[in-house]
Amino acid sequence: MSLSHTAAEYMLSDALLPEPSSSRAKGLRLELPSDRLLKFVTVGLPLFLVSLAFAREFSAGSQISCFSPTNFTGKQSAYADTACWDSLIHHSFDTEGHTVTKSLWALKVFPYSLLVVAVLMYLPYLLWRYAAAPALHSDLLFIIDELDKSYNRSVRLVQHMRKVQQASAEPEQFWEEYERARQERYFEFPLLERYLTCKQHTHSLVFIYILQNLLLLLFLAATCLYLVFLHLSIFQDEFSCSIKTGLLQAEPHVPPLIPCKLVFFSIFQLISLSLGSIYILLIPVVIYNALQLCQWDKGLLSVYEMLPAFDLLSRRMLTCPLNDLNVILLFLRANISELTSFGRLNAVSALREATANKEDIDTVIDFMTLLAGLETTKPKH
Repeated sequence: MSLSHTAAEYMLSDALLPEPSSSRAKGLRLELPSDRLLKFVTVGLPLFLVSLAFAREFSAGSQISCFSPTNFTGKQSAYADTACWDSLIHHSFDTEGHTVTKSLWALKVFPYSLLVVAVLMYLPYLLWRYAAAPALHSDLLFIIDELDKSYNRSVRLVQHMRKVQQASAEPEQFWEEYERARQERYFEFPLLERYLTCKQHTHSLVFIYILQNLLLLLFLAATCLYLVFLHLSIFQDEFSCSIKTGLLQAEPHVPPLIPCKLVFFSIFQLISLSLGSIYILLIPVVIYNALQLCQWDKGLLSVYEMLPAFDLLSRRMLTCPLNDLNVILLFLRANISELTSFGRLNAVSALREATANKEDIDTVIDFMTLLAGLETTKPKH
């Protein structure tokens, strides 16, 4: 028996978690993986397309090519190109022969409008970063520390129970006291459980998270509508320009209209189609991010219910999922690498499911007590 007791001591001492390092606070992720991907695409894509548009503009030189009359000199043709590019007004005639003008000025500012789109897409993430991330960081740091400490308390309790059981002359009395202590909830973790329960009654994090997704959805839809408007009303590669204004109005050799062609039209059309199609595909992702708050992530808390008297799920305390606790659970799942005790308890849970007498293993205390060699003295039910 001394050999098994010594082995049990080493097993329980190795089960304790080390003290958390100071780098844990710096390593916490305050963005979900899906949100980080959305930010990378919604903000980075228009910036990348803007760089392509400006590179095309600087490499190609003139953005417009007008078909000037043959009697125009080189300087007069260059003047016509510059005047038509500055005005960007399409002149046409209606059925009654009246002149109709349409401004194509939106084509000139199209690359700069993509910069505005990138800034708008970044605003929801700024809202989350400055309005919710500081409070979320404090909550995550406290809950992760308390979950790991709760695990260590359970292991130390097992060590103490083992020593008390070895020193007890009456094993039956020891187990009766143990069962009575469990019924009276002497093993509970009131601070952590009450803190998590309190988070069910606050809604600041969930409000900001839903607002962030709604703003992102609004900006995505507005950008798509803006691109559709450009394609239906503005985008055209050819237009008729009039330079017969000002000092040239009385010149008889200047024609009333000059046909012009936009050199960059195909590039802008490709950019707008690419941006619009990708933004349309991202809309279901944003909706999914908002809808995932409508159900609980019970996998993480169910593992920690192996701890004694930690029964947030079994006591049906989880009510409506639209609260801050559900948001915290999502971010705990994203920071699962910082939660060292989760891997330990998950392994114990897998071993418990593989055990034949599962009805005798209710908590981690029961399981570790069996590992410590106390099952020979525990009364069989």
